[in-house]
Amino acid sequence: MPLAHEPSTAHATDAAYAPTERTVPTRARERAGYDRALVHAILDEAYVCHLGFVRDGAPVVLPTLYGRVGDRLYVHGSTGSRPLRAAGRQDPGLAVCLTVTHVDGLVLARSAFHHSVNYRSVVVHGTAYQVVDEDEKRMALDALTDHVVPGRAADSRPANAKELAATAVLRLDLAEVSAKLRTGGPNDEPEDAGLPHWTGVVPVRRGYGTPVPADDLAEGIELPAYLREPAC
Repeated sequence: MPLAHEPSTAHATDAAYAPTERTVPTRARERAGYDRALVHAILDEAYVCHLGFVRDGAPVVLPTLYGRVGDRLYVHGSTGSRPLRAAGRQDPGLAVCLTVTHVDGLVLARSAFHHSVNYRSVVVHGTAYQVVDEDEKRMALDALTDHVVPGRAADSRPANAKELAATAVLRLDLAEVSAKLRTGGPNDEPEDAGLPHWTGVVPVRRGYGTPVPADDLAEGIELPAYLREPAC
C-alpha cells in the first residue's frame, strides 16, 4: 500500500511505459521497447536481478532475488544490509537502477568484431522504499517466493514475528522502465561471406536438475507437483 511520501506511478498508455531520457538508449534504439506486456514477460521469466545504487559516493551493484506484483517489484534482504538501511522508512528513499537479463543465444560471426549475443533485458530506474506495513511485507515475501518457485509460498511455514522483523523489503514502482532485445543471426560484412569460418547462433536455455531431498526429510513426504513440472 502506498505511503504518503511516494510519488504516483504514471504511464504513457495502459499498454506501454512512457520513454524518458534515462530509458531511451544511446545505441541501437531500434532494439528498445516500452510495451508493458513485454516488460512483464521478461521480468516474470527471471528471478535474479542486479540492484545498483550509490554508497559513500561510489557505485555498488548487488545481485538479489525479486518478485513482481502488478507494476511493482519487491526485493528483500537483511535489515542490516546497507542498501535496505539506506532506503529508510522516510523520504527520500534510495535511488536505484535495477536490471534483469536473459541470454538466449551466442551469436558467432565470421569476424571477431561482429560476435554478439541474443538477449532480452529490462532496466528500471526509480526510488526504492522500505515496506513497513506488515500485511504488505508478508504479501511481498510470498510473491517473491512464488516468483522463484510457483506454489512454494503455500507449501512452507510463513515467517514468524522474529523472522519478519529481521527481514527488510524494498518496493520499486515500474514507472521509468524499458526493455531491450536482440534476436537473429550474425551481421557479417559482405566481404567476409567467403571466409572459411562457421557462423550462426548457439541457443542458450535454462534448465533444472532433479530435485534432491534433504537428508532429514521425513518418510512419506512426496515431491510436490509444482517441483515435478519441467519449469519448476
